[in-house]
Amino acid sequence: MMHPEKKTQSLHDRYVLILALVALLAVPGAAAAQPPTGGHEDHPPEAVADYPSFHLSGFADVNFAAQQVTDGARGFTEGQFVLHMASALSSRVNVFGELSFSPRTDAGTGTPPATGYNAEVERAIIRFDQSDQLKVSFGRYHTPINWWNTAYHHGQWLQTTISRPEMTQFGGRFIPVHFIGALVEGTIPASGWNVGYQGGVGNGRGNVISRGGDAGDNNAKPAWLVNAFAKPDRAYGLQVGGSLYFDRVSVTGRPEIDERIVAGHVVWQHEDPEVIAEIASVHHEPVGGGVTTSNLAYYVQAAYRLPQWKLWKPYYRFEHIDIEAADPVFTGVPNLDGSTVGVRYDISTYAAIKSEVRIRRRVSGQPSTTGWFLQIAFTF
Repeated sequence: MMHPEKKTQSLHDRYVLILALVALLAVPGAAAAQPPTGGHEDHPPEAVADYPSFHLSGFADVNFAAQQVTDGARGFTEGQFVLHMASALSSRVNVFGELSFSPRTDAGTGTPPATGYNAEVERAIIRFDQSDQLKVSFGRYHTPINWWNTAYHHGQWLQTTISRPEMTQFGGRFIPVHFIGALVEGTIPASGWNVGYQGGVGNGRGNVISRGGDAGDNNAKPAWLVNAFAKPDRAYGLQVGGSLYFDRVSVTGRPEIDERIVAGHVVWQHEDPEVIAEIASVHHEPVGGGVTTSNLAYYVQAAYRLPQWKLWKPYYRFEHIDIEAADPVFTGVPNLDGSTVGVRYDISTYAAIKSEVRIRRRVSGQPSTTGWFLQIAFTF
């Protein structure tokens, strides 16, 4: 039997080797992106003055809520203030960053007084583009294990609705929203099927399972993910895909748990209609043996841009979350049967007013709760 220390070292060496191989894949793209340094030149050098090419965009929203105090904030609230930064360092090297500023409910309290906003680096990524078929990146991502999490980032104006599905909400625990590591991705024409793939290795859930391991992995087993999807030419706007995610969850004072997530999605990316459907199963198994648990979540959302009143877009979403009572990782994560019905009105190209009603039932057989929400979201 292998000694535990040797086993841990073996895992660590394997992890380092994989990251080294991923880095080597990036080298051709990075090398091709550098201007010539001397000698004979078959092509003119890159226009150095054009790089870096920096672009900044912002998002913000103002909200009003009428709901039970146990369900969340009431009255007017300031939403997240978000900045997206993109910079091309060369024709094949790009950097992307996303910063969010979220209002705090405890602002001004404590010693020293708490600030009014929490600042967070949501994404910070550098990507080397070898070709459309091969791109290698490193950084902090929104984990590509479901569609919504990578299609709609911070910035409420981007999405049709006010709220995200609860299974993929920021700060939620059902799926790991953030991932820190390396990602290989690309698209292959495949006779019009336009197959895309993503494969990643890095730090999974941190000591607080709703957060990624920004300061380092908290165990010797890295997280792995594989994602594949197709966007066929014959059904333009359709995307069908699935993903697998593996990690070991380590929380102080609790046994380690192996986690496996299987997810799938079908999306029709049109305005008339827009249809999004996703499902994810999260399986937990104690490393030393014990009760294994499986948890399920899914949602279906439909929206339609009205032909006679194109500024109006009504929508509806049903979502369901089923958590096993014995699950040691999801302790305190509530079940859900919920409906969201609303309408979006685009008051300009870059601003929208949204209104929605949410109906939530957390316990089967118990009364549901209802809330009304209004939002003005914009980009600049």
